[in-house]
Amino acid sequence: MIHLGEYNTLEILRESEQGLYLADEEGNEVLLPNRYVPESFKIWDKMDVFVYLDNEERLVAVTDKPYIKKGDFALLRCNAVTEHGAFLDWGMLKELFCPFREQAFKMKKGGWYFVYCFLDEKSNRLVASSKTNQFLDNKELTVSQFEEVDLIVSHPSEIGMNVIINKKHLGLIFNDDIFQDLSVGDRLKGYIKKIRPDNKIDVVLGQIGYRNIEPNADAIMVELRDNSGYLNLTDKSDPETIKQVLKMSKKSFKKAVGSLYKQKLIEIKEDGIYLV
Repeated sequence: MIHLGEYNTLEILRESEQGLYLADEEGNEVLLPNRYVPESFKIWDKMDVFVYLDNEERLVAVTDKPYIKKGDFALLRCNAVTEHGAFLDWGMLKELFCPFREQAFKMKKGGWYFVYCFLDEKSNRLVASSKTNQFLDNKELTVSQFEEVDLIVSHPSEIGMNVIINKKHLGLIFNDDIFQDLSVGDRLKGYIKKIRPDNKIDVVLGQIGYRNIEPNADAIMVELRDNSGYLNLTDKSDPETIKQVLKMSKKSFKKAVGSLYKQKLIEIKEDGIYLV
C-alpha cells in the first residue's frame, strides 16, 4: 500500500513521457514527475520517495524532503491566507492547507505556527492544525518515571515550557529545570521526572538524581580543565551564576561536586574548586 503523507520505498516499474511510474509490492502505482527523475536509474531499482497530492489533487511521488509529514509536529511559516484558510510552507511545491476550524488563533501571512499534520478523512487531503493538544493523550500513558524520551518544544507558559513526549503525550519542563535556550519546534532528548496522579508529566532535560551525577561531574571536570584547574564556584554561589556557567541547577552542582570530592579529584576551598 502506498502511504499518503509519508516516505515510501517503491520500485521503478516503467518510464513514460511524464516521468517514472513507481509501484509498491501490491502493484499500486504512482508517478514520479520528470523533475524528480534521477540522472541514472534501472527498471526495478528501489527509490525512497515522499507521496502527496499535487496541485491537481493527483497522487505523486517526489524526492523533496518536507519539513513535516503525516503524524508529526513542526513550526511552519504562513505564506498566504484566503477565504478558505491558511497556506503553510512545508518545503513542497504545493503548500500545506490549514482550515480556519483548525487554527487555535487566526493565522496571518508571514507568521510562524506550531502545527500537526494529519490526513483529513472527508477530503482525503493532508492538512495542518495548530490545535495540537487534540492529537495528544495523557489518559493512557506509555512512559514511566526516569525513562528517556523524545521531546518537541510546543509552547511556553508562565511556569515553564510545554513539550510533546514521543509524539503522544503532553509534558512540562518547569522554569527551574531549564538551563538552556529553548525555542518552539526544537527537538531534543529528555527524561520523565514525575508522573502526577492526574497523569500530568513533569520533564527534565538532564538525567535525574544520582543518575545525573556522572554527566554533571564530567561537565565540571571539563570546565576545570578549560580554566587551568580552577573554578570560581562554591556551595555559596548564586544559583543563577551556576546555571550560566555550568548549565545545571545548584542542587545538581552540589551533588556532582560531592561525588568528585569523594573520588579525590578536586579540592574545595573558600574561593572555589581546584583540580587535584
